[in-house]
Amino acid sequence: MILPTIRQTNSLMVLGVIGMMAYALYTEYYLFLEPCPLCMTQRFFYVLIALFALIAVFHQAKYKLYGALALVSAIGGMATASRQVWLQHLPPEQVPACGPSLEYMLETFPLGETLMTMIRGDGNCAEVVWTFVGFSMGEWSLICFTGYAAVFIWQLLRRS
Repeated sequence: MILPTIRQTNSLMVLGVIGMMAYALYTEYYLFLEPCPLCMTQRFFYVLIALFALIAVFHQAKYKLYGALALVSAIGGMATASRQVWLQHLPPEQVPACGPSLEYMLETFPLGETLMTMIRGDGNCAEVVWTFVGFSMGEWSLICFTGYAAVFIWQLLRRS
């Protein structure tokens, strides 16, 4: 069986992230769904995955290093998506209070506090406003991050 090369696989990873980010921007600016702090953090991890995969496309010599960095980014994304899914499945009385917008936090709060809020999430992250075949955006994101992690593990274990 002919497998795609590492360069081809990384190119597909980059294209996948571009497609996902395009859809995220579509939902934000055309469907008017405001991203929660955990959604913004997940976008950051998607961009890191694309960045490391893109570097690996052009710098084949260190593809294992970039694959490892992309894997760490995918694991970070899995952690934030898992946190969002957990918040979405909490009973309503246990959901944390909603916080201010990201713009307000960046203008008002110290950077460390803003980053902690983005990592922990708030009540906005527990709200499910979009589903596709019964899964929320956070659940789909968890599935995608898991898929990216699996591909990067496969790339790290395979021979070039």
